[in-house]
Amino acid sequence: MNRFIVIPFAAVLLAACAGNSNVKITHNGPAAVQTKSRSEPIFYNGKTYRLDYEFVESDTAFDMRVSGMGPKQQKDAVAVATSALGYFACPEGQKGHLDGQPGYAAGVWKLQARCG
Repeated sequence: MNRFIVIPFAAVLLAACAGNSNVKITHNGPAAVQTKSRSEPIFYNGKTYRLDYEFVESDTAFDMRVSGMGPKQQKDAVAVATSALGYFACPEGQKGHLDGQPGYAAGVWKLQARCG
């Protein structure tokens, strides 16, 4: 007797699953990183600095240079570089992240960063 109850109940469940769903499935990958080299004046804390970067395919990261800051402005250089990378190159919803330690020489902060 229980078999006769289970079979119609299973048929009702399968019929309910066959209806349209509100779930949308997409097969598109994440948005692409903009790898074009760039040189921009960046206004930060009341001053204008120069940001240059280029994508290094072998490292899958950006070599970045921030000019016009002093040797004690490491935090500022990192903030400018990672923020600008997030704005100019990273897909929506991603930010620029420092990859390794920045270095300073001859008035230029050099660092490597990537989106993530």
